Amino acid sequence: MPGPLSERVALITGGAGSIGAASARALVAAGARVVLADRDADGLATIAGELGDEHACARAGDVTDSAFVRETVAHAVERFGGLDIAFANAGVFGEVAPIVDYPEEAFDRVMAVNVKGAFLVCKHALRVMRDGGSLIINSSVVGLTSDAGICAYATSKHAVIGLMRTAMHEAAPRGIRVNTIHPGPVDNEFQHRIEVTATGQPRDRAAALFEQRIPLARHATPEEIAQTVVFLASPGSAFMTGATIAVDGGLSV
Repeated sequence: MPGPLSERVALITGGAGSIGAASARALVAAGARVVLADRDADGLATIAGELGDEHACARAGDVTDSAFVRETVAHAVERFGGLDIAFANAGVFGEVAPIVDYPEEAFDRVMAVNVKGAFLVCKHALRVMRDGGSLIINSSVVGLTSDAGICAYATSKHAVIGLMRTAMHEAAPRGIRVNTIHPGPVDNEFQHRIEVTATGQPRDRAAALFEQRIPLARHATPEEIAQTVVFLASPGSAFMTGATIAVDGGLSV
């Protein structure tokens, strides 16, 4: 029986990371075909190989490179016949430091990947996306809140909400929906590195300190975030656009 995303084609940046890979698996399970993009060529090859040539392909490169993003979008159209879903998921964290001490080069890098990278996905994907498609931008719980020491990351994750809201208005006449998701702490290496850096504690202790702040008292799994991506890509969310979807165990409330 065809899945809810049968015949749909998706692009995922940050495809070698845990959320990108889990989203690729979930989208393929729902019937979609996916193009994965990431700087990690080996990680991409592993995920694409797992999914199989019929369902997935991979392109290694930098999401801050406009030509790379444009060519990856074109490859999706050429390989699978169109583009219906784009998940701007690539991201970096930066440093933990007060604003007065924050390294400018680290701030610039975070903004380049998290904001410009998402902008380039919007720019090139929306140009060719079929009517009725879905564009999803991965923000963060700190796109809804913030904390001391994370000015670059929080600024970037707030910025993509403005990008989303602008894109939503521009894409609405074609029935294309644009939303952001806001994961809380996820049980992956990206998050655990953040926690260790932020707290100065060993990994397990740092994770426990973060979980004390989450009403559901645990980290999310990448698969739980992926299910939200599938929902926003699917007909079940057909009247949702311009939304900021918190998937954070209650942390932002």
